[in-house]
Amino acid sequence: MLEFPGRGWWPPPLTHKLYTKMETNENSTTLKLLAFDCLPDAKKGTDLFLTGNSSCDIWLSMPRSARIVIKGYPHHIIQRGHNRQTVFSLDEDYLFYIENLREWKEKYGCKVYAYCLMTNHVHLIVDPAEDERNLAQLMKRVAGRQTRYVNKLEKRTGSLWEGRYKSSTISTNEYLLACCRYIELNPVRAGIVTDPANYRWSSYRSKTGKQTEGWLDFDPCYMGLAGNQKKRAERYMEWVNGTILEGEWELIRQSLQRGQLTGSAHFVEEIEKKIKKRVEFRGQGRPRKTLK
Repeated sequence: MLEFPGRGWWPPPLTHKLYTKMETNENSTTLKLLAFDCLPDAKKGTDLFLTGNSSCDIWLSMPRSARIVIKGYPHHIIQRGHNRQTVFSLDEDYLFYIENLREWKEKYGCKVYAYCLMTNHVHLIVDPAEDERNLAQLMKRVAGRQTRYVNKLEKRTGSLWEGRYKSSTISTNEYLLACCRYIELNPVRAGIVTDPANYRWSSYRSKTGKQTEGWLDFDPCYMGLAGNQKKRAERYMEWVNGTILEGEWELIRQSLQRGQLTGSAHFVEEIEKKIKKRVEFRGQGRPRKTLK
């Protein structure tokens, strides 16, 4: 039990009404006890003793589950601004992030297969290559520099980002191209543009031959679309703007939000054998129906 200063002890009897909310930070999830009703006969020193209704706070730190990060596999990553606040305001903000992403991905030997920078969050697909720790180091360096950069410009302090980033290991053959499409169509879903080629801050323009970014890596599925870059760009454009399987985006979104694997049950079994650990799986793999 935990002592509640000046009020008694926690947990209270089961008959108490609790009002809670979850808060997160970089290292833990916190349960915040906002208010509760106490029975008239609650005993001081044994139950949580209150007279009538009251409001108070209590924090219980609970460790987060470990991320699944596997060397040699692509990972879908999202990192949001704190309270969904703006991260990128000017062109210089986007360019600063991209330059740091290029610098640190080269230093850690990571491969960046896709990216999309929105005003208040970023999407990346990163392969940590030979060391799974490279992924966390890359994100730490890039996010830290962006925070210091923005804080200096705006003469502010504090966190720029909303806790830690979220990630999901991707089944390359099943979902890598689908995740790239999901990321690069983000500005279209948001109503910013109608054609992803008109959005400057994503990898789509490089993959379709609209611009050249020498630091961006082309993944094996993209490379397998055709034998030359011109034809490859054409086929990728057709793929991104083509039919999207029903349930595809929801599976990608849920896998990312839950920190689960993006892939079929067979892929989950493959990863469990590799890491010798049971992996939670929700979903039925790639749906058969299609969206027009």
